[in-house]
Amino acid sequence: MFTEELKKVIRGDIDTTEESLFRYSHDASIFEVRPKAVVYPKDESDIKSIVRWVKDNKERFPELSITARAAGTCMSGGPLGESIILDTTRYMNQILEIKEVAPYQKKIRVGRNEKEIEISGTARVMPGCFYRDLEKEAFEKKLLLPSYTASKSINAVGGMVGNNSGGELSLRFGKTENYVRSIRIVLSDGEIYEIGKINRNDYYNEIAKPGKLGELYKTLFEIWRDNKVLIERNTPIVSKNSSGYKIWDLVKEEGDFFEFNFANLIIGSQGTLGIITEIEFELIRPNPYSKLCVIFLKDLTNLGDIVKTINSTNPLTLESYDDTTFNLAIKFFGDFLKQKGFFGTIMFGLSFIPEFFMALRGGVPKLILLAEYDGKNELEVNRLCLDLKEKTKNFDLNFRITKSKREAKKYWTMRRDSFALLRKHSGDRRTAPFIDDFVIPVESMPLFLPKINEILKKYDKLLYTIAGHAGNGNFHIIPLMNFNDPETKKVIMTLSKEVYALVKEYHGSITGEHGDGIIRTPFMSYMFEEEMIKIFQTIKTVCDPQNIFNPNKKVGTTFEYLESHIIEPKIGTSHSS
Repeated sequence: MFTEELKKVIRGDIDTTEESLFRYSHDASIFEVRPKAVVYPKDESDIKSIVRWVKDNKERFPELSITARAAGTCMSGGPLGESIILDTTRYMNQILEIKEVAPYQKKIRVGRNEKEIEISGTARVMPGCFYRDLEKEAFEKKLLLPSYTASKSINAVGGMVGNNSGGELSLRFGKTENYVRSIRIVLSDGEIYEIGKINRNDYYNEIAKPGKLGELYKTLFEIWRDNKVLIERNTPIVSKNSSGYKIWDLVKEEGDFFEFNFANLIIGSQGTLGIITEIEFELIRPNPYSKLCVIFLKDLTNLGDIVKTINSTNPLTLESYDDTTFNLAIKFFGDFLKQKGFFGTIMFGLSFIPEFFMALRGGVPKLILLAEYDGKNELEVNRLCLDLKEKTKNFDLNFRITKSKREAKKYWTMRRDSFALLRKHSGDRRTAPFIDDFVIPVESMPLFLPKINEILKKYDKLLYTIAGHAGNGNFHIIPLMNFNDPETKKVIMTLSKEVYALVKEYHGSITGEHGDGIIRTPFMSYMFEEEMIKIFQTIKTVCDPQNIFNPNKKVGTTFEYLESHIIEPKIGTSHSS
């Protein structure tokens, strides 16, 4: 076994126990991919040594590869591999520095739109640093990395960069790509480089130097230059996208202005182009006050116009959940009350009286929108909420401005906890994220959502809720399925094709923030032209000629490989669902 040799070149730990290999065979996805070994590097010097050793021994051991893993919360199969899993959370989990800086304005991209935000701090962290630790320490300085995910209590920052994560605040602040100032990375030659935004002079200085980085810069620039028309035609038009390699963001060139940023290819690449050892983030200073507006929609007729109107008022967030979620909240209301104590139970129960009466009088709303506003004081926030109420009055909506954080919390509880509630009451079913992160243009939502429901309803055994970031047109559907049912694999494959065909019809993205991984790489043809996929393969080959970094993600994965690694039924278990 190659691990005995590998032990001689690193200071970190190597684990080949059955227990660990089984644990690292899974993430939050529907896949099982068994590795040969789990390595816990002590520092970036260890990562450098591992990459060099794999590079030098690839011919002797053709199966060798390295899959970087942080917290393992990915739902796409991104941190799963058949060779070496490199886990940075044991040792490379430190916050190196958080500091306040003199505030400066920065242009960020949200979809294809540009907006200005104010940067007030920076943070240098290792990839295995848990977001919750960064958030806590940054908050002490009243700073925030705003691209946090729904799993922020358990995810790590390396995964956020790898997937180009977004979340609730992405409507205002965009995704992780907007906050990465620089990255330290080990490339396929086994050397450490620091990459980030550079100007024309720095670019030409870099390509004049001998070595891997200069060669990469030159080749990647030529790929971008020689395929501008194709790249422009294949650049996603939606507000969020984590599919493909972001070559459309590699170069900015207009007149005398020139900017080259190799880090933009690394962000969202899921560890397929190199191994990140350190990240420098830019941080914002969030406003201290916020308030939630809740909008109940009887139907979806005017949804596109309503969302556009809300977006025009620059809300902090615009989230949504569907009537299934609302029904769950009513059906299993008692579950929401548990562990709240006597007084908490009474107050929480009383707070829902208006919703119960509303459902009795007018039926369950088709969709609930949560629009949150923030400001420097309460007066400013109240004004923003009243302004929204005025601008949407012609839509004949059931509109509610929450009076307290306690009242707002009940709606966030419904939004965030409904799926866990569904899971609790689902018997032997488990989460099955395979159509969990598509994005469509906002204006298409009234037509798209009924069609997606029609598709889902054909599968009568499927339990699911639809929630998401309505302001971005980004929706999450994570069904609960019984993987001991022999029909489950078939449903996953056929339903995926139906859903992504519909997403393609509406010029959407197959993933807004979760990444391609194993689950969506074969479906990239539903989104990109064949020639564009060839460019992605060229980028992979140029950066990683021996295919040592996280194979079978972003390029090269077939439907057969996808299906063959879906979790297998347990022998001797029931097939009922």
